[in-house]
Amino acid sequence: MSSGHLIFEEKQYLGHNKFSIMIRMGLALFCFIGYYWSENPKPVEVSGIYIAPYPVSNIPQSGQLFFILGMLILFISSLLVFVLHIKTRVYEHYILLDGFWNARRVKIDLRNIHTVKKMRYKKNSLRRPVYNLHVRGIIKFFTTGHEFVELRDKDGLVYRIGSQRAAELAKTIGKLLNNF
Repeated sequence: MSSGHLIFEEKQYLGHNKFSIMIRMGLALFCFIGYYWSENPKPVEVSGIYIAPYPVSNIPQSGQLFFILGMLILFISSLLVFVLHIKTRVYEHYILLDGFWNARRVKIDLRNIHTVKKMRYKKNSLRRPVYNLHVRGIIKFFTTGHEFVELRDKDGLVYRIGSQRAAELAKTIGKLLNNF
């Protein structure tokens, strides 16, 4: 399927998504607070806020489980930096999007595309990574970044491909469309 001349290639990794990083760091922080609470189980009153004693004080080494779980979350988070989510490749007549593991390849024929726009996502909105997500006539591909390339085909389908190099991707696709 990848015959032809490769013009553009970009790889996006799961570990770079800000939304996922925030969730994993929040869970790890919860685990480390639970560990600290187990090591200092006495009740505390700080400026009018009462912090209750550790509720599982009758189980020995229960705080160690929180510490191990927090470290495991941090380890998995560091491994996700190397997990490929989307591989975007542009050839002379089509765009090929590969997902991770057993996700289907998506092939977009450039002869059907009539408009290409580079656009920016809304500021301060957290987006989860998606691959081939169909929502209201829009097919989305996103891992990380602030910009995306919107492609419209002759059938009315809209493809939004998130990219960290959206300007280069839009320019490359635009040049290829001018050649047809």
